[in-house]
Amino acid sequence: MTYRLIKEAEGYELLRDYGVPVPQAYVAKSLTEAIQSANNIGFPVVLKVISSQIIHKTDAGGVVLNIKNSQETEQAYTEILHNVTAFDSSSKIDGVLVEQQMPPGLELIIGGKTDATFGKVITVGLGGTLVELIKDVTFRILPIDKNDIKEMVHELHGFRLIKGFRKESPKDEETLIATIDVIAQLFLSRSEVAEFDINPFVLYEKGGCAVDARFYINEDIGAKQIPEIKRALPPLADIKSIAVVGASLEPNKVGYAVMRNLLTFSGNLYPVNPKHPMILGRKAYPTLLSIPGSIDIAVVVVPSQIVPQIVEEAGQKKIPLVIIISSGFRESGNEGKFLEEQVLSIAQRYGIRIMGPNCLGLMLPLQGINTTFDPVSPKPGKIAFISQSGAMVSTIVDWSLPEEIGFSAIISVGNQADLSFEDFIQYAGSDPNTKTIILYIEQVRDGKRFLEIVQTITQKKPIVAIKSGSSKIGQKAASSHTGSLAGSNDVYMAAFRKAGIIPVQSIREAFQAAELLVSEGYPKGIRAVVITNAGGFAVLSSDYAERFGIELIEFSPELIAELNAILPPDWSRENPIDMVGDSSAERYARTFDVMTKNQNLWDIAFVIAVPSSISDPIRVANELVRFSKHTHKMIVGCLIGGDSMKSPVRILREAHIPNFPDLEDAFRAVGNICRHKCTCDIMEKR
Repeated sequence: MTYRLIKEAEGYELLRDYGVPVPQAYVAKSLTEAIQSANNIGFPVVLKVISSQIIHKTDAGGVVLNIKNSQETEQAYTEILHNVTAFDSSSKIDGVLVEQQMPPGLELIIGGKTDATFGKVITVGLGGTLVELIKDVTFRILPIDKNDIKEMVHELHGFRLIKGFRKESPKDEETLIATIDVIAQLFLSRSEVAEFDINPFVLYEKGGCAVDARFYINEDIGAKQIPEIKRALPPLADIKSIAVVGASLEPNKVGYAVMRNLLTFSGNLYPVNPKHPMILGRKAYPTLLSIPGSIDIAVVVVPSQIVPQIVEEAGQKKIPLVIIISSGFRESGNEGKFLEEQVLSIAQRYGIRIMGPNCLGLMLPLQGINTTFDPVSPKPGKIAFISQSGAMVSTIVDWSLPEEIGFSAIISVGNQADLSFEDFIQYAGSDPNTKTIILYIEQVRDGKRFLEIVQTITQKKPIVAIKSGSSKIGQKAASSHTGSLAGSNDVYMAAFRKAGIIPVQSIREAFQAAELLVSEGYPKGIRAVVITNAGGFAVLSSDYAERFGIELIEFSPELIAELNAILPPDWSRENPIDMVGDSSAERYARTFDVMTKNQNLWDIAFVIAVPSSISDPIRVANELVRFSKHTHKMIVGCLIGGDSMKSPVRILREAHIPNFPDLEDAFRAVGNICRHKCTCDIMEKR
């Protein structure tokens, strides 16, 4: 795309048309015009260079402030021309902007950029020349409403400056919100505006003013748009037949591993290989067309050059879904990209859906389906894991077995030539066996469709996502403040928020949050109690609760009296409840009974138990299970220890109660969920 920076005076005119206050300003082409303009405006004034080649005017010495008379105007004009020429002798100077100098106030930035994936994004934060250094900014995907804007403003660390910090008077928050709303409407309605900075927007006790405006116009806006392709994933709930094209007798071949993994499939399994009559005890066929009866899925593991021919056969056979595990397509260069386009063209001609290419395939444990070449198969469960990385799938499956984590589906999307993240999210969203969805995302190709689909799914089921590639290495230099501030990862986080996705920082966090959601669902709120037999962990609990945004409730005198009746004299008499180190399983049970009776006071209970010579961890685990059954609240197990806790942890797992051997992990997982829950509650109240 070709972006053109329009003159600041034009930017002011655009803002003025939408009712945004701007300074009085004139374009001066000569010193005489500059002096005349300054006199017309009235001193003090500001002079700024006008040059499309100068991105940051201050850095080039192209701005002079606080000019008080005609003599200073002449000096400033001459100084600007000299500074800019010395800074960049090739830059073309189109004149000098003479503008009214506004009184000092709180400097903010309001900006926007067009993201290649999600479209138009708006930025709000503390502004000025140090905006990139301070980076106190927040982002949203458009469209937004005034409630969204208010949230953005309140998220800023610098919001205290707007409220009135120390002896400073409060600033006009209402004007700020209204101005951001108007500018967001401008950005969304003017398709030619690709990027902009208003830095600073100066906010006063009453009113505000945009004292610098930089707008970039997309000169390719008239380019022909590619029409959206309507997509529909073939049903996966009742697969009766699978063909493996490239099935092999050689254990070191991918075709052998895929066949071996599919031997547990109870439907019809057809190996396709013209060189062998039998493969792993199943009759082999030379081609797809030679197989009798219908086929629901064809899994392709042949060299990439042969894949177009196989897809052609699949089309003639009317196979609805082809999973292409073969690599050597778009990911390998231009030749592979051409091959991928050829495959997609053939598939579209026949109405075939393509998964991949260059994917690991899919696993549906409840149906005994594993089309991958992974050496192990996962246990059935309630989590759907959708990943752009095949290696991540293999790692997670291997890790999940000793952790006893089960899956409703594991899907590797590969190159997403046809079927994409959104299609498989839709499938998992409608799958009755899936309670929670985890996404491992490297790049979303169709941001608009992603948001539309995910927003409907997160209203019914939680989605947890980890986004890789968040570092700034390799990012191109940005031409505007907003471009440098709103990096790819920031935009993805804004998109996740808009879609209702729970973002996490690691795979470990993703599965901890997902398991908690599968077993406990969303808590009603963030009010929590902590019950423990270890004073040190009680103190840590308070620290972690504050860090991760969880509210430890204060106990009323009546509740303390109830606990006094069952706990020893030296218990903590506050939340966290430190029952002291000699706590038995019976003491846990009695405390659970009091908390059950008063469960209207709290939403989450963290139960911490460490090994001791008095408590019986197995009995404690059984009492915790009873506690969970008699409440409708989130119960989080933290049985911390070594071998002595293995059997108790198994008891919790069998009762579908999550256990966290690390206390910080427990509070982080609950905090991630609660933070998302609070956001959803706000959105529902609108």
